[in-house]
Amino acid sequence: MQIHPIDFRYGTPEMKTVWSEENRFCCVVSAETALVSALASCGIIPEADANAVSSHAHEATLARAKEIEAEIGHDLMGMVKALSEVCGEAGRYVHFGATSSDILDTATGLQLKQALDILDAKLEGFLAVLLNRAEETKHLVCIARTHGQHALSMTYGLRFAVWAEEIARHRLRISEIRPRAAVGKLTGAVGTLASLGKDGLRVQAEMMRRLGLSDAGLTTQVIARDRYAEYIFLLANIASTLEKIAVAVRSLQRTEIGEVSEPFGKNQVGSSTMPHKRNPVKCEQVCGLARIIRGMVEPALLNNTLWDERDLTNSAAERITFPEASVLTDHCLKVMTAVISGLEIHEDAVKRNLDLLQGVNLAESVMLELTRRGMPRQDSHEIIRRASLQALDERRPLAEILSAVPGVAELLPAEEIAGFFTAESYLGLSVEQTESLIQRLRG
Repeated sequence: MQIHPIDFRYGTPEMKTVWSEENRFCCVVSAETALVSALASCGIIPEADANAVSSHAHEATLARAKEIEAEIGHDLMGMVKALSEVCGEAGRYVHFGATSSDILDTATGLQLKQALDILDAKLEGFLAVLLNRAEETKHLVCIARTHGQHALSMTYGLRFAVWAEEIARHRLRISEIRPRAAVGKLTGAVGTLASLGKDGLRVQAEMMRRLGLSDAGLTTQVIARDRYAEYIFLLANIASTLEKIAVAVRSLQRTEIGEVSEPFGKNQVGSSTMPHKRNPVKCEQVCGLARIIRGMVEPALLNNTLWDERDLTNSAAERITFPEASVLTDHCLKVMTAVISGLEIHEDAVKRNLDLLQGVNLAESVMLELTRRGMPRQDSHEIIRRASLQALDERRPLAEILSAVPGVAELLPAEEIAGFFTAESYLGLSVEQTESLIQRLRG
């Protein structure tokens, strides 16, 4: 019976596979096999026995491990016994010198390594889409909004470029977090390496080398959960960026604005009762899932406050936070990549909105020019403020009103004032910044 929507509604097969029971079991077997091989490499057990374990490890099954767990009530020992059974006499060395958390936390390190690879690839793809859209629209002038109100003119290219740079920072964060989160350990029951004595660090180093992981350094019985909290926070951070982009699309798709539309299938239904509806449901889905992902941060932080050298309060929480946060973040990346790739931009609406306020959104440029020509800055601000309010009240062009204001015409003749009221005249470095970012991020 499927209960959780991740089972049937959200997520990609590759990320679901990472956090599946089957892959968890495979990662445990990989950790146990690497341990045995490391023990042999360090001369602690016979090479032949290590080879036997490696040769037969694939015969161990999750089904058998679960049968044993049902009998003994210990999940890791169920896996250890299932592996030992298929290795014959060599099975006596499976789990030699290890405690459960040595294997379980190392298996988590392997899963995190896989998950980070998938997320980085998704971010790379999304970044490429954003850069393409930035390049396509670098000259498309639009109105910028602050506090939900018209501000100055900018370009759609710059809007996409700002999002692209944020996604690029997330890729940088992944490269930074990888050596801190994707780690393993072989430090024993309380972190002293007592079970292997003077050979402990050497065996641990060899085991991690074989698994492609860094070691976690000093630990208790478990790896400190600040590492995992950082991973979950990264996912929440990525999800918040995706939600920000989704909110922007939703806002710009409002009927009254109408500048963009998320992709909408030919046979797609928007409402069961309102046939005309074309709702931004993909972006709304991302916004909803981002709330769940951010909600995983608190338990991830609480998991670091374990008693003494460890307790088990983290275990149940991590069985939920790792797969849910990873699968949902990956899903949101997939959705937003498709949304931005297929985003429709309605240039007629962009132009209509740009001209909506009779030039009031370009008032700053006139204010600054009056100051450059001798009018005190605070005086020019007050003159422009009053003229702007008058333009809005009377629905008249601001340029027309300013031309009749005493003191303005002497500094700025009417024919010159008109030149300040084209959106293209006050873009600043919108295009240059966009082109610079595209060049830098494409390398």
